[in-house]
Amino acid sequence: MSIVLDLGGLGPADLAVGPSALSELMASLHVLAEPEHHPEAVGWTARAAAAGPELRDELSVFAPLWARFRCRLFFPRTVPLTANLDEELAALGELQKGDFLELVAPGVHGTSAQPVPQARELRPGTAAAEDYTRRCLRRSYARGELARQLVAAPLELRDRLLEVLRAADTAFFAEDWRTLRPALEDHAREVRRRLTARPPAEVLAELLPTAARVGPGERIRLDKLQIDEVKVAPRPLVLVPSARVWPHLTVKNEHPSCVVVQYAARGAAPAGQLTLRDLHHRLMALTSPARMELCRHLLGEPITTSELAARLGSSEPQVSRALRTLRDAGLVRSTRDGKLVRHRLATDVIQRLGHDVLATVAR
Repeated sequence: MSIVLDLGGLGPADLAVGPSALSELMASLHVLAEPEHHPEAVGWTARAAAAGPELRDELSVFAPLWARFRCRLFFPRTVPLTANLDEELAALGELQKGDFLELVAPGVHGTSAQPVPQARELRPGTAAAEDYTRRCLRRSYARGELARQLVAAPLELRDRLLEVLRAADTAFFAEDWRTLRPALEDHAREVRRRLTARPPAEVLAELLPTAARVGPGERIRLDKLQIDEVKVAPRPLVLVPSARVWPHLTVKNEHPSCVVVQYAARGAAPAGQLTLRDLHHRLMALTSPARMELCRHLLGEPITTSELAARLGSSEPQVSRALRTLRDAGLVRSTRDGKLVRHRLATDVIQRLGHDVLATVAR
């Protein structure tokens, strides 16, 4: 599964790169709401939760907006970008009812599998609004209640959300952002420099660890558990680096203003991230009882193919084929020792598999 971005027709003026305080706040609130997705951030999560315990109930009310689908409200809609949270929140506070409904209703629903009624149809008492609220309720009680409030009084909900976001900024985010922002801005400057000299698909394929170019034209495939093909032009493409979004990679395509990709900036994600295909190969390599038995022997000291064959009562060609499967999956390392080749289990890779599974599924 993947999302393909067609970047054909984009010129330098159509590419914007920069951090967004509001998008980073949203990513941070997601970590707080779903810490099981982010075991690497357990220390930060504990500190942030302790800094704003009085926010817990209100953050829980709005948590559907920063769940996996990610509400479009929290992403840039204009360029040039600003990394100033006060300015971004002020812009949210100026949204009229129709614009707020358009941005928030899909986020409350939390899936693109079914269309959301247009803003003008989301009025109390209409069949479209009642159906929308029922669909949200079927997904969860929290979504259903938030949908009910959105339909009944969208601008009141907007103002309440702004209060919660400002309180979160005061409690923990402002200090965090002062630390994170310089590195994200340095990263964005470097990406902008590369985009002036090279095709955007080439730069993005290097920038996003699980992305790959696909032909023909300026197209890249993003490893996501979704299927979509997005023609970006004539809209601009906005790249938003983040320190908190990993392991997720977010693509927001639904708004006519621009296409947004929020991704983990350099240093914010571990090296060697797996594609879905690589993860599948590793898991499949371990499903064979014969290969699993081989792994047990490889767990100790490095061992040759002939010695493995003798231990297992197998032929050397059989053992070689099993070793090749494990080595191709990255689970075995082979080193030459004079005329001999010795093999050993990559225990560090095995230990990471649980985390790799979670990160790949969450992406």
